[in-house]
Amino acid sequence: MSEIDFSQQPVNTQTKGLGPLSDGARMGDIREQGWNILREDVSLPVAVLLEERIEHNLSWMREFIQRYQLKLAPHGKTTMSPELYQMQLAFGAWGITLATAPQVRAAFAHGVRNVIMANQLVGKGNMAIIAGLLREDNAFDFACIVDSADNADALGHYFASQQLKLRVMFEYGIAGGRTGIRTEQQEADVLAAVKRWPQSLALVGVELYEGVSNDEAVIRRFLRHVMSRTEALAQAGEFAEPQVILTGAGSAWFDVVAEELTRKETHLDAEKHYVLDIILRSGCYVTHDVGAYQAALERMQTSNPVAREMNSSLQPALQVWAAVQSLPEPGRAIIAFGKRDAGYDAGYPKAAGHFRPRSATQAGYTTVVPAPDDWKVFAMMDQHAFMSIPEGADLQVGDMLVFDICHPCLTFDKWRQLLLVNEQWDVTGAVTTWF
Repeated sequence: MSEIDFSQQPVNTQTKGLGPLSDGARMGDIREQGWNILREDVSLPVAVLLEERIEHNLSWMREFIQRYQLKLAPHGKTTMSPELYQMQLAFGAWGITLATAPQVRAAFAHGVRNVIMANQLVGKGNMAIIAGLLREDNAFDFACIVDSADNADALGHYFASQQLKLRVMFEYGIAGGRTGIRTEQQEADVLAAVKRWPQSLALVGVELYEGVSNDEAVIRRFLRHVMSRTEALAQAGEFAEPQVILTGAGSAWFDVVAEELTRKETHLDAEKHYVLDIILRSGCYVTHDVGAYQAALERMQTSNPVAREMNSSLQPALQVWAAVQSLPEPGRAIIAFGKRDAGYDAGYPKAAGHFRPRSATQAGYTTVVPAPDDWKVFAMMDQHAFMSIPEGADLQVGDMLVFDICHPCLTFDKWRQLLLVNEQWDVTGAVTTWF
């Protein structure tokens, strides 16, 4: 990643989740403000990243991939945050995975030069974005995926017209799932199309996404099938480069992908001197969650020997602070945040902590106390969350609650800046997002 001084990036002072800042403020200025969440120095709701937990998660994944001797290109669509990309790369990631051409352009503009686009590149407008980046920097290491002859021909024709060569990977998919080659005939048709464009297309590897299934046995069979197809393509001499990419793994099954893709010696064609380059792509590890990924980690620590031996866990590092807005009737609290502030596609945010600021009329809390398990968000509107509480619960209007998130992706894209905080809730900086 090219060196970029993120401290000089401008702050969008007109957006939510900040304290008072003058127009023209830079990201580096945020650390100097001395804000603290518990002192109410920051407008609520606010999304925060616990920096100690972020660093812990980065270290955990670095150790995991080192033990398997794999590479990591975490999926950048999770956060779309170049500051977090820089942290991931500093902790051993080889590159960043993106899903769309505009996402690739945003990462490129912030210094990322090793990119897997784990998606089909479709349409001239998107092809033009990638062509422009390839022209701008001949050290830009980029590959996208194909699963149809039509797409391969369209890419071949466009990049030939631009006098550029595009590196592509075959994608294989699970029946009934998302994208990806399903049959031998489809594979043959895509291969023939790639070969029609030797000057503009180069087959450099194989990609898969296993996360469309929740059945471990199905996933393992699929991984073994993809490995066998990779070996067959190598034995036939179909890859254009000696280092063959084999990449997969979302954030729920990356341990199974690591196990299966490293379980035996591969039979790559010796005459071609192919070497397999296995790259995991899980992205949500950087913040983790308290929902599906926590359940996946618990499974992993029971069944995966590497995860079990590491004696530590990923930790939820993305939270949203919000204030109690109304207690309109017994058993119900209305919290001043909603679906404009936190995603709930995989489960509602979970109250993790409770704090009562000191006021002119009452004493406050001296620290954040755990929120009771029976304080549960059960519905969300644009700016309101409905939370059930027992009658007589110790909750007042103006109290502050911190919520853990289930599935971080759709929370990140609701914030242009997220504050970094330490364990004392001091604001130590911020990161930007580029959705």
